[in-house]
Amino acid sequence: MKKDVKGKILNLLLVLTSFVGYLEWGKENHLFLFQAEVEIVSKFINNPLSVIHPFILLPFLGQLLLIVTLFQAKPNKTLTYFGISGLGLLLGFMFIVGMLSLNYKIIVSTIPFLFLAILTIKYRQDLSRQ
Repeated sequence: MKKDVKGKILNLLLVLTSFVGYLEWGKENHLFLFQAEVEIVSKFINNPLSVIHPFILLPFLGQLLLIVTLFQAKPNKTLTYFGISGLGLLLGFMFIVGMLSLNYKIIVSTIPFLFLAILTIKYRQDLSRQ
C-alpha cells in the first residue's frame, strides 16, 4: 500500500492548529484550546459526567480521529472528514463568534485551522479523482 505523506502532514497540521484556538469571554477570562483540553481531561478523570457536552465531545473526538489517521499508511478519507467536521464545529463557531464580536484574537487563532481544513478537503477530493 502506498504511503500518503502529504495527507498525514495535513492531518497533523489540523490537530496542531486546533490547539491554538483562542477563547475569550468577559474581561479577565481567556485560554487556548490546549489549556481547555488539559482541564477537560482532568475533569473527566474526577467527574466524567461534567464533560459530557456536544461542544466538548465532538471536537475532542475529531482530534482523536485525526490522530488515528497519523498511524495509518494511507489516512482514511472518512476518518479525516469526520475529524475535520468535529473540530470544525467548534473552530467554525469560534470564528463566527470572533467575527460577530470583532475580536481579532479569536478570528486570527481560528484561521489556520479553517484554511488547512479547506486545503485538506480539496486535497482529498483531488486524490479521489485520480
